[in-house]
Amino acid sequence: MTWTRRPIIPALAVCVVVLAGSAGCDSPGGRGGGEVSASPVGRLLDERDEDGRPYREVDEQDAPEVTVEVAPDGEGGWDVRLRVRNFRFSPDGTGRRAEAGRGLAHLEVNGRRVAVLRTPEYHLAAGAFPRGTHQVTARLYADDGSVWAVDGKPVESTADITVSGQEPTPQQSVAPLAQGRPGSPGGPVRA
Repeated sequence: MTWTRRPIIPALAVCVVVLAGSAGCDSPGGRGGGEVSASPVGRLLDERDEDGRPYREVDEQDAPEVTVEVAPDGEGGWDVRLRVRNFRFSPDGTGRRAEAGRGLAHLEVNGRRVAVLRTPEYHLAAGAFPRGTHQVTARLYADDGSVWAVDGKPVESTADITVSGQEPTPQQSVAPLAQGRPGSPGGPVRA
């Protein structure tokens, strides 16, 4: 039996190049010095919302958009509808990873969070607000909890509602949600 010696150096060189190339594709040295995150979508900024969640900056061209519309219902309450563009609501149980144009919305009334939305609709009960003008704001978040942002500003929309009826009763007041992760025990849920 005759043994032939085949050179293995070219095969080893190919393996080294392939391994080094794939490891170097996501190394911090390949990014600009101003970026904070190695995120798959956009980049995390130093700016944070009132809950301490970082803003996730994306280009205006690819950014999600939201418009909040509020209309009175026939019984003294308010129907809230979010119109979104370049955005999909994530179902409950979605992993905590940012994906382009995907996530949930926080609904606030006068700066107090009243709901975490995974659908574009919500109902505010009759008698929930005293007389006067109130601001209803919807802000979009990625599934990892970061705030979608463009030019350092959160992707959000605000609509005013004016209440001109009876004063609310204590049982009908709008209270902020309990703190916690959406879907977790004790965490915010969609009503």
